[in-house]
Amino acid sequence: MPTFTVEAIDPKGKRVSVTVESSSSAEAVTKVKAKGMKPMNVKEKAEAAAPLTPAGKQAPPTMAAAAMPVPTTGPKRQKSTLFLGRVRHKQLTQFTQQLSVLMDAGLPIVRSLKILANQMKPSLLKNIVTEVAEDVETGSSLSEALGKHPKTFDKLYVNMVKAGEAGGVLDVILQRLAGFMERMEALKRKIIGASIYPAVVITIALVVVLAIMKYIVPKFRDVFDSVGVEMPAMTTMLMAISAFIEDFWYVIIATPIVLFFAVKAWGRTRSGRFTLDKLKLHIPVLGVIVRKSVIGRFCRTLGTLLQSGVPILEALNIVKNATGNEVIAQAIGKVHDSIREGESIAEPLAQSGVFDDIVINMIDVGEETGELDKMLVKVADNYDAEVDAAVSAMMSILEPMLIVGLGLTVGFIVISLFLPLISLLQGIGSKAK
Repeated sequence: MPTFTVEAIDPKGKRVSVTVESSSSAEAVTKVKAKGMKPMNVKEKAEAAAPLTPAGKQAPPTMAAAAMPVPTTGPKRQKSTLFLGRVRHKQLTQFTQQLSVLMDAGLPIVRSLKILANQMKPSLLKNIVTEVAEDVETGSSLSEALGKHPKTFDKLYVNMVKAGEAGGVLDVILQRLAGFMERMEALKRKIIGASIYPAVVITIALVVVLAIMKYIVPKFRDVFDSVGVEMPAMTTMLMAISAFIEDFWYVIIATPIVLFFAVKAWGRTRSGRFTLDKLKLHIPVLGVIVRKSVIGRFCRTLGTLLQSGVPILEALNIVKNATGNEVIAQAIGKVHDSIREGESIAEPLAQSGVFDDIVINMIDVGEETGELDKMLVKVADNYDAEVDAAVSAMMSILEPMLIVGLGLTVGFIVISLFLPLISLLQGIGSKAK
């Protein structure tokens, strides 16, 4: 009967290796589970060498053994570089969900990874999952295998998996991680979805207005110049704008592009990133959404890490790089130093001037009661709801503002063009009399 080596977590949370004789890997996993352990990986042991003859020579192989192909040793499979770029967050979220379901169903980690890799379409994530499965199969832990791909699995992901392995609750941690990623993805979709409508309206409006100013208004200018009608101040201003657009249209198109790349390059510097992130938090209307979103992400990430058993100092270092805002990151750095010196979390957060009083008080209560992780998740749920409400409020304000702005722009163009026509018609009428 085949012999399998099963790596598992015993009831005390230690990683152990168990040798089991069974007809299949699934049966081996079942036997290990019956002993109260949680299987993590299963491998079939290689067959022992053929017995030696009395003369000291190895016995000849049987016909069945001779018919088997002789394994050849070759170079290790090289990592594929066919797919470049990054794995999309949506793909990674789906992979985590499916992996948590398979782990919860009791499948070994290697088999779960291979199932997911086989069902994926050719992609960068498929190659990475295949490599992770191979690394785990050769003895690496899942967190070590994931850590070899930092562009896909960040520190938050790897450390949560590591905590799950240490505590023997990897399936629970994966479910928690999948839920966390789902919430972040839903919030991202909501903000992007709310931005699409105004962006499309503004873009179309700008294209139409530029076309009118470049092609329509100059024809009216030629008419007014030919008849010698005196143009009012509004019309003179419109004609000057039209002439500038007609002569320097490429400057108008290039300026936003140049500014975008200039700001992006400046944002890569430490001072530029801090200034831009601080500006984002104080933009009217939009700044409220950004601030609540960043604070909600901080609370949910830290709460999820603490629930998963990650030490507070290590969790803060991970959260510092996951907030996406340099102002909040500096505040978290001060919290880290404060805790290392034996002080509380709430005080340095209050000194940053970014966090609301309710967040500070709830974190303070969580520290006193020993339920900081639960309190952080509650704060995150509350802030996610406030972000939803703020996005809806912004849309309700933005739509009438766009309509009024377009109306004023079109009205200015129409009035500016018709005022000289009225003067011209009045002059023609007076001459007819």
